[in-house]
Parts: sequence; C-alpha cells; structure tokens
Amino acid sequence: MDMCSVETEPVLPGKETPAASESAENSCCRSYGMEIEVLDYMYVKYARVWIPDPEEVWKSAELLKDYKPGDKVLQLRLEEGKDLEYSLDPKTKELPPLRNPDILVGENDLTALSYLHEPAVLHNLKVRFIDSKLIYTYCGIVLVAINPYEQLPIYGEDIINAYSGQNMGDMDPHIFAVAEEAYKQMARDERNQSIIVSGESGAGKTVSAKYAMRYFATVSGSASEANVEEKVLASNPIMESIGNAKTTRNDNSSRFGKYIEIGFDKRYRIIGANMRTYLLEKSRVVFQAEEERNYHIFYQLCASAALPEFKTLRLGNANYFHYTKQGGSPVIDGVDDAKEMVNTRQACTLLGISDSYQMGIFRILAGILHLGNVEFASRDSDSCTVPPKHEPLTIFCDLMGVEYEEMAHWLCHRKLATATETYIKPISKLHAINARDALAKHIYANLFNWIVDHVNKALHATVKQHSFIGVLDIYGFETFEINSFEQFCINYANEKLQQQFNMHVFKLEQEEYMKEQIPWTLIDFYDNQPCINLIEAKMGVLDLLDEECKMPKGSDDSWAQKLYNTHLNKCALFEKPRMSNKAFIIKHFADKVEYQCEGFLEKNKDTVYEEQIRVLKSSKFKLLPELFQDEEKVLSPTSAAPSGRVPLTRMPVKPAKARPGQASKEHKKTVGHQFRNSLHLLMETLNATTPHYVRCIKPNDFKFPFTFDEKRAVQQLRACGVLETIRISAAGFPSRWTYQEFFSRYRVLMKQRDVLGDRKQTCKNVLEKLIQDKDKYQFGKTKIFFRAGQVAYLEKIRADKLRAACIRIQKTIRGWLMRKKYMRMRKAAITIQRHVRGYQARCYAKFLRRTRAAITIQKFQRMYVVRKRYQSMRDATIALQALLRGYMVRNKYQMMLREHKSVVIQKHVRGWLARRRYGRTLRAIIYLQCCYRRMMAKRELKKLKIEARSVERYKKLHIGLENKIMQLQRKIDEQNKEYKSLLEKMTTLEATYTTETEKLRSDVERLRLSEEEARSASSRVLSLQEEIAKLRTELHHTQAEKKSIEERADKYKHETEQLVSELKEQNSLLKTEKEELNRRIHDQAREITESMEKKLVEETKQLELDLNDERLRYQNLLNEFSRLEERYDDLKDEMNLMVSIPKPGHKRTDSTHSSNESEYTFSSEITEAEDLPLRMEQEPSEKKAALDMSLFLKLQKRVSELEQEKQSLQDELDRKEEQALRAKAKEEERPPIRGAELEYESLKRQELESENKKLKNELNELQKALTETRAPEVTAPGAPAYRVLLDQLTSVSEELEVRKEEVLILRSQLVSQKEAIQPKHTMTDATILLEDVQKMKDKGEIAQAYIGLKETNRQSPQDCHMLNEDGELWLAYEGLKQANRLLESQLQSQRKSHENELESLRGEIQSLKEENNRQQQLLAQNLQLPPEARIEASLQHEITRLTNENLDLMEQLEKQDKTVRKLKKQLKVFAKKIGELEVGQMENISPGQIIDEPIRPVNIPRKEKDFQGMLEYKKEDEQKLVKNLILELKPRGVAVNLIPGLPAYILFMCVRHADYLNDDQKVRSLLTSTINGIKKVLKKRGDDFETVSFWLSNTCRFLHCLKQYSGEEGFMKHNTPRQNEHCLTNFDLAEYRQVLSDLAIQIYQQLVRVLENILQPMIVSGMLEHETIQGVSGVKPTGLRKRTSSIADEGTYTLDSIIRQLNSFHSVMCQHGMDPELIKQVVKQMFYIIGAVTLNNLLLRKDMCSWSKGMQIRYNVSQLEEWLRDKNLMNSGAKETLEPLIQAAQLLQVKKKTDEDAEAICSMCNALTTAQIVKVLNLYTPVNEFEERVLVSFIRTIQVRLRDRKDSPQLLMDAKHIFPVTFPFNPSSLALETIQIPASLGLGFISRV
Repeated sequence: MDMCSVETEPVLPGKETPAASESAENSCCRSYGMEIEVLDYMYVKYARVWIPDPEEVWKSAELLKDYKPGDKVLQLRLEEGKDLEYSLDPKTKELPPLRNPDILVGENDLTALSYLHEPAVLHNLKVRFIDSKLIYTYCGIVLVAINPYEQLPIYGEDIINAYSGQNMGDMDPHIFAVAEEAYKQMARDERNQSIIVSGESGAGKTVSAKYAMRYFATVSGSASEANVEEKVLASNPIMESIGNAKTTRNDNSSRFGKYIEIGFDKRYRIIGANMRTYLLEKSRVVFQAEEERNYHIFYQLCASAALPEFKTLRLGNANYFHYTKQGGSPVIDGVDDAKEMVNTRQACTLLGISDSYQMGIFRILAGILHLGNVEFASRDSDSCTVPPKHEPLTIFCDLMGVEYEEMAHWLCHRKLATATETYIKPISKLHAINARDALAKHIYANLFNWIVDHVNKALHATVKQHSFIGVLDIYGFETFEINSFEQFCINYANEKLQQQFNMHVFKLEQEEYMKEQIPWTLIDFYDNQPCINLIEAKMGVLDLLDEECKMPKGSDDSWAQKLYNTHLNKCALFEKPRMSNKAFIIKHFADKVEYQCEGFLEKNKDTVYEEQIRVLKSSKFKLLPELFQDEEKVLSPTSAAPSGRVPLTRMPVKPAKARPGQASKEHKKTVGHQFRNSLHLLMETLNATTPHYVRCIKPNDFKFPFTFDEKRAVQQLRACGVLETIRISAAGFPSRWTYQEFFSRYRVLMKQRDVLGDRKQTCKNVLEKLIQDKDKYQFGKTKIFFRAGQVAYLEKIRADKLRAACIRIQKTIRGWLMRKKYMRMRKAAITIQRHVRGYQARCYAKFLRRTRAAITIQKFQRMYVVRKRYQSMRDATIALQALLRGYMVRNKYQMMLREHKSVVIQKHVRGWLARRRYGRTLRAIIYLQCCYRRMMAKRELKKLKIEARSVERYKKLHIGLENKIMQLQRKIDEQNKEYKSLLEKMTTLEATYTTETEKLRSDVERLRLSEEEARSASSRVLSLQEEIAKLRTELHHTQAEKKSIEERADKYKHETEQLVSELKEQNSLLKTEKEELNRRIHDQAREITESMEKKLVEETKQLELDLNDERLRYQNLLNEFSRLEERYDDLKDEMNLMVSIPKPGHKRTDSTHSSNESEYTFSSEITEAEDLPLRMEQEPSEKKAALDMSLFLKLQKRVSELEQEKQSLQDELDRKEEQALRAKAKEEERPPIRGAELEYESLKRQELESENKKLKNELNELQKALTETRAPEVTAPGAPAYRVLLDQLTSVSEELEVRKEEVLILRSQLVSQKEAIQPKHTMTDATILLEDVQKMKDKGEIAQAYIGLKETNRQSPQDCHMLNEDGELWLAYEGLKQANRLLESQLQSQRKSHENELESLRGEIQSLKEENNRQQQLLAQNLQLPPEARIEASLQHEITRLTNENLDLMEQLEKQDKTVRKLKKQLKVFAKKIGELEVGQMENISPGQIIDEPIRPVNIPRKEKDFQGMLEYKKEDEQKLVKNLILELKPRGVAVNLIPGLPAYILFMCVRHADYLNDDQKVRSLLTSTINGIKKVLKKRGDDFETVSFWLSNTCRFLHCLKQYSGEEGFMKHNTPRQNEHCLTNFDLAEYRQVLSDLAIQIYQQLVRVLENILQPMIVSGMLEHETIQGVSGVKPTGLRKRTSSIADEGTYTLDSIIRQLNSFHSVMCQHGMDPELIKQVVKQMFYIIGAVTLNNLLLRKDMCSWSKGMQIRYNVSQLEEWLRDKNLMNSGAKETLEPLIQAAQLLQVKKKTDEDAEAICSMCNALTTAQIVKVLNLYTPVNEFEERVLVSFIRTIQVRLRDRKDSPQLLMDAKHIFPVTFPFNPSSLALETIQIPASLGLGFISRV
C-alpha cells in the first residue's frame, strides 16, 4: 500500500487534499473563482482590485471601465497614476481579488473583512502595523503578533488589569486577551487549556510566551506564601541564559522548544509549574555561524570573570575561547552580559539552587570553554596526541576533578569491543576533535537537563493540581539554504501542529454552523496527513534513518539511496533534486524544503565515547557524576515516568530494566526516535486541552522597528496557517451578524413600514429585497450568515443612500446659509442709514447749543465786573470796623482777666482751711471706731476661749486615745500663733506705710500750692515787662522798616514772579517724573503681586498635592495592613480547622480581643487598687457566719479607717480657719464663686455617717454569728475564746460611740464654719481647691495601703474558725500599728504643706517690701520733676499698675473657672459614688433597724428627674450588646425605621456611663469589642453595600461623638450647654479616636471596592456599547472576535442602569445618615471609576474610537452631570474626574487635518497624556464612508507639539486608585438624653441613666 496516498477520514466528510502539483499560494487563492462567479457585478468602473506584483507581492489598482463577462483584459490604473492592461488567465479566467472598502481596513479581526483573501489580509496587517502601530490582530481564533523590534508600553500591570475579566472580543487584540480567554475557559469549562506560540526565529515567540505567563502570575496569584508565580517568572532568565543565543535573525533566539504547564488549584490560583524541553541545539555549543553567538551563559561568565568568586574558573575574554569566538560577534548591542549574569544568579537563588550548586554549574560551563581550547598534534594519519602539560586540558581536569593523564589518553584513543576480545585503538586528529566536541555537547546537554529538572523541582506543586494551562513555545517552520537534521525535526513538529490546528479550526466552524442550525456543507481544506506519514510511518524517513543507523557501515549516501528507492515517484510529496544525489525534497504544508543528507546519521546517533564518560563519572567533583547518574536512571520514552510525564530530551535513553551486560547499549535510542515519541506525547496533551493559537510574524530580516517586508510576511502567513484559516472561513459564510447589529447598521436602508416589532423578521424582509439570490445568505438562530462580498455590497448600497442624504442635507443647509446672509446684509444697510441720519441731527443740535451758550457767557461776564467793584468797597469798610472793635474788646478782656485771677487765689486759700478742719475731725472719728472695735473683739475672744476650754475638758476625758491629736492640735496652735504674729507685723507695716504716704501727700500738696502762687506772681510781672518792651520795639521797627519794605516790595515782586515761573517749570517736570515713577512702581508692584500670587497658588497646590500624597500613602498602608490582617485571620481560621481536637479543660480567650487590648491601651486616673474597694463593697457578703474572724479583722480595719477620716476632718477644720483669717487680710476684689468645698465636706460627713451605720450592722451580725455558731466547744459561754472576743467587741463598741460623738462635734463645727463664711460670699482660690484634691489623693493612698495589708493578712478559709490562737489577735494589733504609721505619714505631709504656706507668706511680705521701696523711689523721682510732668508720670504709673492688676486678676479668674469646672465634675462623680455606697449599705439593713435609726434628711440621695444621656449595662452583658447591636443588626430596618446613627449613639452613651463610673477596664473592653465586632460583621457581609455603608456612617458618627464630647475646646464650639455637660470626665480617648479613624478609612476603602465591583460590569456596556442616542452610531462587521465561548450570559446594561445604581447608592447613604462631605467623596470616587474604566476601554478598543461614539460619550457624560446637579453634588469634584473622558470624546469629534487643528487639540486635551492622545488618534476608525482617517503626518505633528509636555508615559488610568479620604468634624445637634431605645433592637438589658 502506498503510504503517501490521499486519505479521507469518515469523521470529517468534507475534507479533501489538493493535488500534489498545486502550490501553497494557489491553494490560498482557490476561492477567488467562486467569488468571481457570484461577484462579477462588483467589477465596475472605479472598483478597486489587487494584482500580483514581484516586489510588493500585491498592488492596488482601480478599474477604468466596467468588466463584462468574456473580457480578456482589464483596464486598470495603479495608485501612482500609471495605467496598464491586466490580462486574465485564459484557462481559469479568474478575476483579480477585489479590495475591501476603506471603512473595513484596519479591522481588529481579519475575518471581519468582506473579501477574505491573501492581499486583504496582508494589507490589513500592514495598515495596522505601520499606520496605527498595532502589533496584534485577530484572525478568527488565531492571534497574529508582529514583532515591532521596539519596546512598547502595552504590557504594564495597568494593561493586565484592564484585560482581566474582559471578553476576548470586547478589547483590542492582545496576548493578554488570549491569556484571559484561556484562564476564563479553564475556570468556566473545567477543562485544561494550552496556548501554542509559534513562528520563525526572531518573530517574538519567547517574549509572547513570557508575557502570557506574566499575565497568569499577575491575575491569579499564588495559593501559598511561597510566591510560586515569581518562581515561574524567574525560570525565564535561567532558561534564556542556557537555551537562548544570538542568531542572524534574532538576538535572543530560543534554540530549544519548551512546553510549560502552569498548575492551578480549585480556586484557580497558581500552585506550581512543570517544564518540558524539546530538541536542544547542541551543535551550537561547539560551532557558531558568522555573526552568531554561543549560548548566553558563556558570555555572561566571561563578562563576570573579574568577580572574586570566579577567580578559580580562570576565565577571560570571550574572544580567547574557541567555543565563543567563532561567530565573531561576542557582544549584543544594548545588552550588558555582566548585568544579565546577576539576574541569572538571582533567579537561581529564587528557585532554590544554592550558591554551591550555582558555582558547580559555572565550574562545569567554564570547563566546557577550556575543553574547547584543547588542541591535538598529529603523529601520523591515524593517530594523534595532546601536547604535554597542555594548559587548557590541565584547567579542564582541575575544574572537573579528573586525572590529567587518563583524560588526555582517552581523548586520543577509543576502545573497540568484539565478541572475543577488547582492544584500544588510536584515532586521527580529525576524529579526536570531533570526539572532543561530542563530549562538550554531551556535558552541556546533561547540564541543561539537570537544570531543567531542578527548575521543575522548585516549581513542583505542593498541593493537588486541579487544572493547568500549558504554554508551548516552539520553533516555527524553517527553510534555509542548507537544511539539515535540525530543520527536518522542526518542520516535522510543525506538520503535526498544523494538522492539529486545521482539525481544531474545522471543528469550530462545524460547531458554529450546528449551533446556528445552518445547513452543514462540505468544506475542503488542506490535509497534511500524507506528509506526516511520509516522515513517521513505517518505512518512512525516520524509520529508514533509524534502520541505517543500526547498520555497521551505514552512511548518509546509502541512506539517501534507500529514500530514493522507497519514495521517489511513489509519493507525490517526495522529490529528488536534479543536481544532487545527497539531498531530498519534501513538500510541506508551507513550502518545499530541500534537506542535505550529510550529517543526518551522526546527529541521529549522537555518539559519545563511553571511556570519556567513565572518566567523568569517576570525578571527585560531586556534581559531575550526578549529571550522569540522572542519565542512567532515565526511563524509556514509551514508558510512564513516576510523575506521569516523560523527560523529553535528546539524550540517549537507557531502558528501565537494564542488565549489567547492556552498559554498552545505553545509547541505542536515536534522537529521531526520542523526538517522535515526545512529539506524540505533546500532541496527546494538546488534544486533551482547549488550544489557543498565537502566530508570531517577523516583519523584516534587519530588525528595523516598524518596518514591514511584504515578501517575508506572506511567506510566514502561508507557513503558520493564518491563510488556511481565512480560506476555510471564506469557503462558507465568513461574514456573520447578529440580528440587532444588522438592524442597527442597515436601519437606513429600511422604510418605516418595514420596521416590525420582531427584529428577526424585519431583517429577513429587508434582505429578501436587497439581495435577490437567497444562496448568498442564511438565517441562523441568532445570526445572519453572508457569503464573501455580500457585506461589501450592502455597504455600497448603504453608502450610496447616505451620500444622497448628505447631498440633500447640504443643499438645504446651503440655502439656509444664503438666506441668512441676505437677511444679515439687509439689516446692516438699515442700520447704516439710521446712524447717518442720527449724525446729521446731532450736528444741528450742537450748533443751536453753542449759540445759546455764547449769550449766557456774555451775561455772566458783565455781572462779574460789577460785582467785583462792589466787593472791594465792602471789604475796606469791614476792615476798619474790625480794627476798632478789636481794640475795645482787648481792653475789656484785660480787666476781666485780673478779676478772675483774684477769685482763684481766694478759692485755694479757703479750700486749704476747710481741708485742715476736715482732717482733724476724721482722725478723731477713726480713733473712736478703733476703740469700739477693740472692745468687741475682746468680747468675741473671751467667748471663743470659753468654747475652747469646753472642748479641752472633753478631750481630757479621752486623753488616752487622743494624745496624737492633741499634739497635732498644739502644733497647729503654735502655727496659728506664728501666723497671727506675721499678720500683726504685716498690719503694722501697712499702717506705717499709710501714715508715711499721707504725710508725704500733705507735704507735696503744700509745696505745690506755694509753687503755684510764686509762679503766678512772677508770670504776671514778666508779662507786663515783656508787653512794654514789645510795644517799644514795634514802634521803632515799624518806622524803620516801613521804608525798606516799600523799597524792597517792587524788587521782591519782580524776583517772586521769576521764581514762580521757574518753580512752575520745575514743578511740571517733577510731576511728569513723579507720574513716570508712580507708573513704574505700580507696574512693578503689580508684577510682583502677580508673581507672588502665582507662586503662592503653586506652592499651595504643591502642598495640597503633598498632603494628598501623604494621606494616600498612609491610607494605602492602612489598606495593606487590613489585607494582611484579613490574611492572618484566614490563616488562623485554617489552623483552627486543622486542629480537630482541642486540649481538654483548656479554654482560649479571643485572640483578637487580647491583641487589641495590648494594642489599644490607655492610662486611667483611677488605679485598679483604688477601684477594688468599691467593687468589694458592692458585692453581697456571703457565708459570714463561717468567716467570723475575717469579719472581726475587717471591723478593726474600719475603726482605724474611721480614725483616719476623723483626723482628716480635723485637719480640714484647721485649714478652713486659716483660710478665713487670710481672707480677712486680703482685698475683697476676687469674684465670688459657689462653695464647692462646703458641698465636698457635707459629702464627707455623709460618707462617715454611712460608715458608722455599716460598722454597727456588722457588729450586730458578728454577735449573731457568735451565738449561732456550729462549734459549741469553741464558742461556749465559758470558753476562753468567747470571753476574749466579747471583750474585744465591748471595747470596739465603746470606741464606736466615742467616734460617733466626735463626728457630731465635728459636724457642728463645720456648720458653724459654713455660717461664718457664707455672709462674706468669698471662697478660697484655686490653690486651696487643689489641696482638697491632694487630700483625696492621700485618702486613695491610705485605702490602697489598707487593701494591701488586708490582702497580706488574709487567712485561708479553713483556718478562719480557729479563734483560740494568738496569731489572729497579733494580726489585729499589727493592723492598728500600720494605721498609726499611716497617720504619722499624713501628719508629715500636713507639716510640709504648712511649711510651704509659710514660705509663700514670707514671699508675699518680701514682695510688699519691694513694692514699698519702688513706690518711694517713684515718689522721689516725681518730686524732682516739674508739676506738669509730675502729674503725667503719676497718671501713667497709675494706669500701668491698674492694667497689670487687671491682667493678673483676669488670669486668676480664668484659672479659677477651669478649676471650678473640673472640681464640679469630680464632685458629681464622688457624690454619685457615695450615693451608690449608701444605697448598697441600706440594702444590708433590715427594716427594723431602719426604723430604730434616727432619720437624717441630708443623707437621703435625691433622684435625678432628667436623664443624663447615658446607658447602663452590666459587664457580663457586653458580648450580648455587641451581638444584638452590631453582629446581628439588619441595616435595612434600622435605616428605614429609626434615627440615623442610632447604634453609634447607643455605643457612645454606654461609653459615657463607663467613663462616669471611672471604670477604665469597662471602657477599654467595650471599645475593643465594638471595633472587633464591626470588623467581624464587615468580614462576614463585606460585599453588601448597605452593610458597609451603614457601618461607615455609624463609625463616623461614633468618631464624631467621641470628638464632640471629648471636652476639648476645638470640638465644643457648636455644642449646647446641655451637651457640654455630657462631655467625658475621666478618660482621654484620643488614641481610640485614631483607631476608629483608621477603621473608618478601611471601611471606606471596602465601600469603594464594593462600589467598583457593582459598577464594573455596567460601565463599559452603559457608557460605551449601549446606544443612548439611537441611530447615531453604526455597527461595523465584527467577524469572529465575539465568540460564543467568550460572551458571558449577563444582561445588557444601559446608562439608565448606571444612573439607577447611582440613585440607589445615594439614597442608601442618605438613609444611613452619612456625612454630606463623605457622600461627596464617595460620589467623586464613583465618578472617577466610571471615567477611568470608560477611558481605559476606549483606549483599548479600536471599534469604539469613532465620531459617533464620541457624541454618545458626551451625551452620557452630560446625563451624569445632570444627575450631579439634581443631587446638589456639583461642588464635590466628581465632574473634574470625568475631564479626561470628556476630552477624549471631544478629540474623537474635532477636525484632525491642519496645523491649526493640531494646536487646538494640544490646548484642549490638557487632562490627557501624550500617549493617550496619540493612542486615540491611532485608533480613530471611520464608521461611515464620509468620515476620514487620521493621517500619519498629523499624528507626527501632534507628537512634535507635545514633545515638551512633561506627563506620565502610562497609557491607562489607574482604575484602582482611591482618593485619600478625610472625615471632617460634623457635630450632632441631637440631645443624648432624648434618645429612646426601640424594643426591636433587643437591648432590654440596658437602662437609661
């Protein structure tokens, strides 16, 4: 059977194989005849066609006349204007292919073209590549990638994010779109995927595969903390360094094929990877062609030879080594090999290859380089030798760790084994060189496999793999001048891949037809199975090659003859060259390739001498034997490896079960056999996955950027199967439209009556009218299928109709414009006439006015002359009268002046006499008052002494217990005496100062009177003398000067006139100079002001930007912290799940609670020790009968505590007496304030009385317990313990009675003290109140010491019943001693305070002395001054003194006010505590006891009528509160039915109550639980917008409440007085405010993410795709880009959907009571997301960049702005975020032709970057025929004009950017006491306070 015969598989009924003689080019164009047969009516005048051209492959031409059937010649005109006649083929009569309309040129998908053929594909790719700078294009399911030879900014992370989650057809073609499609189908279809990247060397396969892997790594992330995606990417630099090299076509050419499987888990995150390699080009290690290099790693080593760690490798320049200098091009432009070496080592480290292994690898590579320099010397023709002590071989042996002599021997000899014996044979120099090179290749190949194996180990998944995506980077079809074994294997692999590709394309076409229920017609396509059979079938090329390799004397020539004999003239695909007997030709699917047989056998056997391998295996260098051990363990390719995969290498493979005698046969598996097996395994893998194809095209052979060589491109298009895809598509119905797209595009061809409600029926009716031949289209379920060319025909009809409509519109518009111009001219003529006539009338009126004015001027001139004459006569008369009257008045004045001065003298004399009489009377009265007051004081003193003696008598009765108190009293009396003596001294000083001051004042007054009398007398004499002298001199001067004045008058007049004229001239010059200077100064000032304003504005903007950046940086860090926190919680949950059985009896506390407590702690004013007694007193006493001894000890402690209280009250009484005496001595200028200290004393008194009651109750209980005890032998009446205890109780009761009497006495003294102080309305200053606070601190210390003593003396319960031991009584005695010591310490503190008071009094006396001295000095200075200056100085001094006193008084007043406010708060707290204690004590008293006690109305606590705005809850109800109020609260019900922010108010009121109780633990616990609860509910329902919005609003309200009621003045400005009373009193929660602020930021960021997730699917559809204005934008053909597998099953969103969603967001935030400023920030963020996502999609979608789409976008933006206006949010900054989108829409609509248009665009698009502007212009695509494309020259002009603009090179906007959020303080006007708690919240366990 002939294996090359054409076969037809029954599965594909329409598949045929073309004739053998048919070339690939003809096969690509076979469908033209079918097109011409049905489209000959399109060949009319002005139709454009493509004709073949030897240089450009295809040229465009235009028909000069219509084609008629039967014509043999076409009249054409080329684009350059040349006419020609194109002869048709007389046999086929095929017409040249038609050219697509310009509107379809540059499409994203080649299948969208109306005419599908080779020239259309080539032209479309060229236009996109050259004009639009787009390197990616779809061709059905294939992505065509053209290498730009230039770095493009289209692979950043922003581009990855833009393509993530998008359908493949929705975005512009990109490698990321293919990767996203594979990733999405893997997740959706639960099927493994593969991406097949193919192309020539230098076409960009490696880069495309690398970007695909980067996309998976970025989008999916890793499932572990090991950063698997980084390791996957890190494998690239390693594999490139050891597997890539420079070739003539590519600087980084992959010289091996690789298939990387990227593994994913069930959540589709990267968990690992595995790499297979194919056919490493080992020959490159030992040989490189001209202008090529060896593998990169060798040059990297040479470039890094100077590193210290590489010194032992003894490397040098690359030109030194034979293996690296053969190509003559050791350096690649723009590549730093030393830097690349650093990257390679870093990648090795990241993949877990240790430094020792790395140095081992470099050592082996260096050894290979030195091995290449080993030379041989010939001894004869059959033998050779290595020179003795040959340096390269010595270095090689040192590096490899082998013996020099052994290696030198086996390099020149080989061992031959026969059946009977073994002998050693020398080899020739040529064979030795070949053996050396074979050894170098073998070592490198093994090292390559070892590195691949270790990379796979590093990338191995630690968890089970759920699915994978494979990326195949394999060589494309190759044909060179000399093609050898490598090219044969490469083309064989491409034949297999092309077959798989054809089958897949055919299958997709069939599925599409069946899905749409279109009749399935047979499609013939090229089947390359015969070519594959020729290579791999039995007796095929590979089979014969392996057979020849087994022959002992097999050669390339004999193998060639076998090929000729087997296949020549028997298989149409095999040929023999005419001029050669050592070559053969195979017709591949792409082209014919001639292979040279020379070297095939040697390369297939890949022989290495076994003796050399054994030497290397015996190496002391441990890595080297490891390489060959792996080789021994390798399995057969046909058997399964343990991992399920076969190591796909070119190394000889040993069978798995090798016998000892088979060591010499381990290289029997040939390279071809291995490659065939690995290729079959690859095809099985690919067939089990869904393939995605990337075809890389090399645009030119010179690596010029954006240069397109048509010949080379066509060759590759034919070779890679793109044209085959086109041909298969064109054979059926290539153009496919959905019914809606067809209706939208061709609505203009329909009349109104044709439009029905059913779109499908409407399209059918229209098509039947437009296209008569029903075979030209088919109606599917959702699409209309068109034959090739029908869309172009429909486009022609549509364009004709639109053109006619345009002409009609132009006609109407031009007529309207001409009419408008005529009306404008007519109106202008009438206006000119009106103005001329008005001018004439105004001239006549002016003449009349001037005539009348002349007459008026004459009248007034005459009147002026007469009036002037009259005025001169009148002035002379008045002057005479004035002189006469003045003389008379002066005489009268002199007489009146003398009379007045005599009266003044009399007044002063009489006043002095009256004052002397008044002074004597006043002193007498004062003396009488003093005598009377002294008498009254003595009486008062006598009365006080009597009272004191009574107290002394009372104290003598109890002198046994009051010794300490009496000593203290005596000391206080002594201090009082000292104080009185000091007061007497001060009064005497004041009296002496007063008498001296009065005496000095009288002396000053007397001296002043005498001085005034003398001054008046002397002034009168002097005035008379001066007047006489003046009269005499005036007379002489008047007579003497009269003549001189008359003489000089004329001269002076003349000089004055000259001077005036000169001054006028100078004045005019100065005025001009002044004006000029003023103008200059004004200009300079304006310029300086403008520059300063600009600078200020710029600096302000910069500061704002810096602030926002800092805030954004902080919030990003906060976001990262929250992410890590969530990650930590997830890991913790996983750990909890992993731990199935907890330890018995061990309870864990909440970790988050503990961590938060440790993180958020703050100090409290009340320590835990101080708070302990309160808690202990509130606890009910239990089991008192069993704890009698402890109760007794407690009673003794209470007695000592009562003594302390009594002593403190006595000290307080003494201090009050001192304060009263001090208040009498000071001035009564201080403002009166309320007696807070008296209230405090009354509270103390109540507390003491309650303590007495409690002690009495405990005594009664103790007596009952003693009588009712269960141990009669111990407590019997005759027992010793019983008697001792009764004696103790009796003494204690007596002491209690004494203490009670003392309390009554002290109370009476306090009342009398209060009555003595109240009439004066005075109060002590702030220092006294501070001493009260100090006393309370002392009390706290005493209580703390008491509790410590009690804890140390506490006995265990089992020992409490043992009363017969002396230890218990000794403890009681020690307690009393301890109390005495505490009293002594308090006495010492009181003594220190009194000493401080004495020091202050001495300081005051000293200051008074200094003030007295200063006054005396001032008085002396004033006496030396004249009287006027003296009065002014005294006044100024007095003003200064009064001002200073006022300032001091104001400061004191402010301090006192602050102190009073603070103490009032503390007094309220203390009063509340005392009231609670009294209530607790009253509960322990029986009703009978209450009746027996005397009722004291003062002690009954009064209930507050008004609520205080606090909520009380128990500590154990805290978790219940958090659960009901936070965790289980439904936001919807709260937002609708209750006041906004109610949970925040409730929580704050609970915090207020904890603060009111001064319980820091409760405050901390509540706040920590609240924060954790909010975090927990957001983690649970974090994707619900209502929940996140609700808690953002409540968190902000809680934060505002903490600020509003913090007591800080800045936050209390807007509070009511009632709200100020509700401020926190004990704790400063500033740290918790910061924590809540951070929490609010996290919630805000989560809210933005929720918004983004909700809006993301709506934005593109609503803003770009949906036609808000119907009929404006037309839909262009889309081809196959929107495949069914890519389209999600979601509804279509419109702009109304977006606005409805915005309304929903806004209403929810308003219902939740969110701050208006925060709502503005959220809206601004929403609009930014809308603008950024829309603009990013616009920049990545060529089909959206059109004039009509710009109009749609502007309309949509205007609707969004209208929404902002309706919601009063125009000032939120949201509109500004849409500015880039608005400018992009304007850019789509403006003219784009002239330089003026370019200037306008540059000035208009200031919010767009240069890259964005150029991208939009490149993507601009006409939708209709009358639109024009943007010229490349215009884009260049734009780039030149924007060259100096400094903006970001980033193309896309950062759609993930979140503006920094701020929370402006927004106080609430709601009164806390008015808040009601609804029952629906389930908070019945809390109560309002």
